[in-house]
Amino acid sequence: MKSIATVKVGNLKDPDPDKRGKVAVVDIPVPEMGDEDVLIKVAYCAICGSDPHVIGGIFGWTAPFGLGHEVSGVIAGLGKEAAKGPLKIGDRVAGNFLHFCGHCYYCQNGQQQFCENIPEGNAGMAEYTVWHQSQVYKLPDSISLREGCMLEPLSIAVRVADKLGMKVGQRICINGSGPIGLLTLQVLKMFGATALTVFEPNEERRSVALEYGADHAIDPTANDIYGTAMSLTDGRGYDVVIDASGAYKAVAALPALVAKGGMLLFAGMYPNTYELPLNLFKYCYENEITVTGFYVSPYTYPRALQLLTKVDLRRFTEKSFPIDCPEEAFEAQISGKYIKVMFECNPDLADL
Repeated sequence: MKSIATVKVGNLKDPDPDKRGKVAVVDIPVPEMGDEDVLIKVAYCAICGSDPHVIGGIFGWTAPFGLGHEVSGVIAGLGKEAAKGPLKIGDRVAGNFLHFCGHCYYCQNGQQQFCENIPEGNAGMAEYTVWHQSQVYKLPDSISLREGCMLEPLSIAVRVADKLGMKVGQRICINGSGPIGLLTLQVLKMFGATALTVFEPNEERRSVALEYGADHAIDPTANDIYGTAMSLTDGRGYDVVIDASGAYKAVAALPALVAKGGMLLFAGMYPNTYELPLNLFKYCYENEITVTGFYVSPYTYPRALQLLTKVDLRRFTEKSFPIDCPEEAFEAQISGKYIKVMFECNPDLADL
């Protein structure tokens, strides 16, 4: 079957073609199913903002390796134990790319994200993938497969809300209006966020942020973000500041935007060698801010599934490429021209 793989590790934007990362279509066997597994014929797999980091070598993996985890598709096979459950062949599904073991210390302690026994997963940018039955969720009839592959990104926005312990009326700032920033914006708007401000250099994405409910969309390259933040919050700063950009050059200015007793949440993926300069006396002692982040999104998928019909996904599903065009798709993704870029992995499923 066709699968998209990293065949050369490196920065996709490296000007030197000899150092630049490379993706390609490879031919691999259809993954084998275990008794509790589900075979998914993949309709769509979207490119995550983390995928270029993975291709760039952030995890130290050796090429070739598969890519993709934002998946939707149709069930094409069920293991004998999985067949006893509610899932049926032909069901339209999406889900969680991680299989948590359920029995290690962390799984038993309500911290699945730190599971000690997560097996190596199957690539989602492929014609077929195999997931454990616990990873798979049947999509509502009103959600297309094109929209359904947004379940995983939406689960991240739900995890943001979980980490914040949101309260109605909190003043919120989101740095970056890529997919996670725009989904988070919509979710936090439901919580009654106020002074909802997005800092984003891309003009079109600022327009989308306003379309999705931001009160203010500011170009950080043309404005003093500290002065702007203070003017919009009566000089106190935001109760919550979220970085959804993953742009390490932009994050050092964020602690100053947080109100006393507020929270600074890092919701992106950053270079694994970057260290944030932080004045502990000013921010953690004097202002008592909480600085945190998160790793994946456990316990969120059933709620994200309910929200799929409540958020606007039109801008996320506008651009797709055939599975045979990986280089073109990744070029489109890193260009920043589109909110989201998807692969059509099986064209016969495109209209379901």
